[in-house]
Amino acid sequence: QVQLVESGGGLVQAGGSLRLSCAASINIVSFGDMAWYRQAPGKQRELVAAIRALGSINYADSVKDRFTISRDNAKNTVYLQMNSLKSEDTATYYCWAMYRARQIWGQGTLVTVSS
Repeated sequence: QVQLVESGGGLVQAGGSLRLSCAASINIVSFGDMAWYRQAPGKQRELVAAIRALGSINYADSVKDRFTISRDNAKNTVYLQMNSLKSEDTATYYCWAMYRARQIWGQGTLVTVSS
């Protein structure tokens, strides 16, 4: 069974940093696109950052120049480095991947930014 497991969430003060990790149960080279989404209370889930199968990367405007997505194929892990965190970044962050035309979601990790 293909699984994604996020970690690294927690409570941080505004202006601080966190690094989220998404560990896959299989070799991530097998995946197509991979991404991080987030969902704040009472809001819809939104795309934060995506790293495409062919290597291109894109970010939501709200996180550009603050967040960085990367992947380590040797560790089967995708990361989201989050700097200069703001209270509006508070949300549950989900890892996502496309695998053989199926969408795979992680269980989410909560990030809380205190102002």
